[in-house]
Amino acid sequence: MDHRLTCSCLAVLLMASLGGLTTARAGQHAADVDPRIGTGGDGHVFPGATVPFGMIQLSPDTAMPDFKHAYKWAAGYQYGDPTIMGFSHTHFSGSGHSDLGDVLVMPIAGDVKLDPGDEKIPGSGYRSRFDHATEVEHPGYYAVTLSDYSVRAELTASRRVGWHRYTFPVGKPAHLLLDLRPSIYDYPGKVLWSNLQVQADGTVTGCRTTRGWAPGRELCFAMRFNQPLRSRELYNRETDVAYKGFKGPGNQPEDANAQNGRALVGVFDFGALTQPLLVKVAISPVSQANAVANLDQDGEGWNFDAQRSAAAAAWNRALSPIDVEGSQTLRTQFYTALYHAMIAPNLSMDVNGEYRGPDHQVHKAEGFDFYSSWSMWDVYRAQQPLLILLHPNHVTAFVRSMIAAQQASPFGMLPVWAYQGLETWCMTGYHAVAIIADAYIKGIRGFDADAAMKAMVSTATYGDYGDLADYMKLGYVPIDKEVEGGSKTQEYAYDDWAIAQMAKALGKHDIYATFEKRASNWRNVWDPNTGFMRARLSTGQFRVPFDPASAGYGDDYTEANAWQYSWYVPQDVAGLITAMGGDQAFTHKLDALFDAKVDPAIFKNVEDITGLIGWYAHGNEPSHHIAYLYDYAGEPWKTQQRLKQIMDNEYGPGPAGLIGNDDLGQMSAWYIFTALGFYPVTPASDEYAIGRPFVPRAAIHLGNGHTFTITASPLDGAHPYVGAVTLNGKPLERVYLKHADILAGGELHFTMQAQPNKHWGTAISARPAAMSAYSR
Repeated sequence: MDHRLTCSCLAVLLMASLGGLTTARAGQHAADVDPRIGTGGDGHVFPGATVPFGMIQLSPDTAMPDFKHAYKWAAGYQYGDPTIMGFSHTHFSGSGHSDLGDVLVMPIAGDVKLDPGDEKIPGSGYRSRFDHATEVEHPGYYAVTLSDYSVRAELTASRRVGWHRYTFPVGKPAHLLLDLRPSIYDYPGKVLWSNLQVQADGTVTGCRTTRGWAPGRELCFAMRFNQPLRSRELYNRETDVAYKGFKGPGNQPEDANAQNGRALVGVFDFGALTQPLLVKVAISPVSQANAVANLDQDGEGWNFDAQRSAAAAAWNRALSPIDVEGSQTLRTQFYTALYHAMIAPNLSMDVNGEYRGPDHQVHKAEGFDFYSSWSMWDVYRAQQPLLILLHPNHVTAFVRSMIAAQQASPFGMLPVWAYQGLETWCMTGYHAVAIIADAYIKGIRGFDADAAMKAMVSTATYGDYGDLADYMKLGYVPIDKEVEGGSKTQEYAYDDWAIAQMAKALGKHDIYATFEKRASNWRNVWDPNTGFMRARLSTGQFRVPFDPASAGYGDDYTEANAWQYSWYVPQDVAGLITAMGGDQAFTHKLDALFDAKVDPAIFKNVEDITGLIGWYAHGNEPSHHIAYLYDYAGEPWKTQQRLKQIMDNEYGPGPAGLIGNDDLGQMSAWYIFTALGFYPVTPASDEYAIGRPFVPRAAIHLGNGHTFTITASPLDGAHPYVGAVTLNGKPLERVYLKHADILAGGELHFTMQAQPNKHWGTAISARPAAMSAYSR
C-alpha cells in the first residue's frame, strides 16, 4: 500500500530552516530524538527504553495478535491503539516480521485479573487504557500513565537490565503481574515450556522456550523488587487437560514458590505503598543463573534516575559523531533516524561471556562482545556502512560475532536473519559476506581475516541453502527448483562479487577468480527481449507467462516485481547500462519507473511494498539504490531530482514518519546518508555515489581524530540542484567520494542552484566505478 505522508514534507522544513538556523548542541543530541516517529503506520518501531546496541528493549505492548494479523504489531506497539497490555523486555526495531515480547509485566492497582482481556471492553482484563498526552519518550526513557489504575509507569534500560518505576495511587493495593504466555507473533502452542520460581532472597527467576520465528528459542530472566513481597501467587493457566496431566483452567495458584507449564502467570502483591515500586529485570539467552549474574553485575543499586541519566549519556555518546545544523524540526528528523540506526544489532551475551549459538549450544566469547539481531538482507545496504563510518570499533565486534556464529553453525553458514544467536533463514542472499567485505575494504581490522574468508566461502558454497547447488552448476537459480529464483540469482552474484573483493585484498587469487566469475551470473537472468530480469527454468527457458508488474511469494523476485528488481546489479551497473541499450535507454527506463501511474492496490497482498513513486517502492529495500543510478549514466541531476521526491514523500515528523518498516535501521540509515549528500550504492567498494545534501551543514567526527564537514548553500526549496562541488576548496568533477576522502577529513561543499547543471559529473571518468566498463 502507498501510505503517503500527510505531514509537512522535508523541503518545507529545509526552507523554514533558513529563517531559524540553529547550531546543534555538540554531544547532546539525545534531546533532539523523537522515538514516536515510525510508531504508527508501517514503521514498526517501538517507543520504549533501550541503549545503543543493548540487550534490553523495554517497551509497552499495545497488542500481541495472532500470527495472521501480527504484521502491524511487529514491534508490539501501534500508535493508534487505545490500550496497553503490559511492558515486555525484548523487541525488534522496525522489522517486517515479529517475535519476542518476552517477560511481560503489568502494574495493577486494586483487583487483579489474570488475562489481558478485550481492548474494546474496559475492565475485561488486566490491560489498561492510556492517553498519548501522558506519554514521555526519550532515548533510554519511556513513561505513561495507565488510566484504569492511575499508575504512573516509567521505564529505562542499561545493557542487560530493564529498570521500572511504578507510582501507585495512595491507599490502593499494589500488584505486579508477570505473564509468560504472550509473545509477539503469537499463536496457539507457541510457548513450548516455561518455569517460574521465587528464590529464598525474593528474586523471581524463570525461563521459557518458544517455537516462534527462531524455533526452540530459550530466554531466561531474573527480577528483583525494592519493596518486600506481602504475598505471591503463581498460576499455571494451562487449558489442555490432556497435556502431561495438567489441570485446567488454572484459576487457582498451585504453588507460591515454583511453577512449570506452558501458560504461567505470577502475581506479586506489595500492599498499599507510600513510595514507588522499583523493579529491575535482567535477561539471559543461556540460563537463570546467568540472568541472576547479569542482574548482580549490570543492575547494582536502586537509583532509577541515575540509570535514566546513564542511558541518556550512552545515547549522547552514540549520536555524537555527527553534528548537524538546521531547524529544530530538521534536527529531530535527522537524529531520530540516527537513533533508529543504532538500536541493532543487539548484545546477546551474558556477563560471563556465554551466548547461545545457531546450534542451540552455549558458547563463550573470548575478547569480544557477541551481537545478534541481524536483518542482513536490509542492513548491509546502508545501516552497516554507516556504522563503519561512525562506530568502527563496534563493527569489529559485529564481524567477530558473525564469524563466531558461522563456526557454530551446523551448516557452516554466516547469519542470514538471526536473533539471540539463532537462525531464522528468513529473506534471501548471504549478505553477511558483503558486510564483512565492506568492513575490510574500508580498513576495519581486529578480526581474523582468514577465518572471515573461510566463513564467506563456506557460506557461498553450501549447496542446500537457497538452491546454491544449482546456482553453482547452472549459473542461476532455476525457478522450478526454488521460489524467487530471479532475485536470488542477482543477490548471489552481488555477494560473490563482495567475496571476490576481499579475496583480492587478501591476495587469495584462486578465490578471487572463482567469485569474480560468479559475479557475472546476473546476466543469466537478464532477458534482452523484454528488458527485464526474469527467472529461468532448469531447461534454460524463461518462465512464462511473464508480467513485470506481478509480485508475491512464488514469483521470480523477493518482495518486489520485475520493475523493481531489474536494477539490482550494484556490482556491475555499467554492464547493466550496456545490457539495457546504453546511457539514454537506461535513464529513460529509470524515468519510466518513477513516472509510471501505479495503483497501490496491485500490492495489496505484499504488505512490505509501500511508499510508491511510480513503481519505485521506498518502503522496501530492493528500491533503495535506484535513485542514485542516474549518476552512473551521466545524468546526476536526475538523481538529485528523484532524491528530493523521495525525501519529500517518504519521511516526516510524527508517528507516520516512516513510509515502511525501518528494518533494524536501514530506512533510517538511507535517510542519514542521503541527507548528508552521498550513499553506498555498492558496499564492499570504497566509493559512495554523490546525490545532493538535505542539511545545510554537518560535521562527521571520525575515529581517527579527523572531521569531515559537508556544507551546502543556498539550501532551500528554490535551489534543489547541485551547481558545483568542491572538496577542500578544489573543484570536484566526479559524482562519487572515496572512503579515503572522508577519512582524511576536510570539507565537501555543495553550491546549490535553481536549475539542473547538465554538465557536472557527466563524463565516464566522473562516474562511480562499475565492473564491466572500467576499474580504479
